[in-house]
Amino acid sequence: MFRRRTRRSLEDPDHVVVAGVVPGWDHLSPSEQDILLDHTDRLLGTFRWEAAKGFDLTDQMCVHVAAQASLPIMSIGRDFYRRVGTVIVRPRSVRRTRVSDGPVPGVVEESSMVLAGEAADGDGPVVLAWDSVVSDTRHPGRAHNVVIHEFAHKIDLVDHIFDGTPSFGNDEARLRWIEVCNEAFDRLRSGSGPSGLNGYAATNPAEFFAVATETFFTTPVALSETEPDLYRELQSFFRQDPAGRQPH
Repeated sequence: MFRRRTRRSLEDPDHVVVAGVVPGWDHLSPSEQDILLDHTDRLLGTFRWEAAKGFDLTDQMCVHVAAQASLPIMSIGRDFYRRVGTVIVRPRSVRRTRVSDGPVPGVVEESSMVLAGEAADGDGPVVLAWDSVVSDTRHPGRAHNVVIHEFAHKIDLVDHIFDGTPSFGNDEARLRWIEVCNEAFDRLRSGSGPSGLNGYAATNPAEFFAVATETFFTTPVALSETEPDLYRELQSFFRQDPAGRQPH
């Protein structure tokens, strides 16, 4: 079943939903809150919303997802979501087998993992498990947010490749990003230093960027203390300072 939301302004009940689900909402300035509400409104009318397997996808659920997806682009603009057409919401996470590189070159390992979301290549859909969306919203201190994570993949994909390096306006910023992220990624994979990132970030550069982004917006103070260089690069790219908004 497909649902395309009729374009309209957000109403008071929608504002309550947004305020209750956006990480750090209370620390945003009134003007930032207005910008985020505008993005939320426009994403609701831009994306095609699909309920998987007969799931009852309500308007409030769409607002919940659109509001969280609006946080990363609040200052960089909705054009970073131009590779998003459809958002599919299914009732719950699924368990799948994941193949990854092993400790020895040429060797692969299989492991079972719970899949809470997916971001398809190209202009493919973003798929989200509603049980994970709700759980992440209720427990922001765990630094997990499947909505921000999967939409971060789409930000990464603007330049047509999942490589953990989003589109930058100049080569200097891009090279600095690569240097800082490679250093943090290598430390995370080797376990040779402190990191405020979930171990899943060591899977590959694309997952590193997605995990770093959800951590930046959910537990920014901790990330700024454990990975200050990485935090500054995320701050520069997203043009936001979520740690600076919060009382330490």
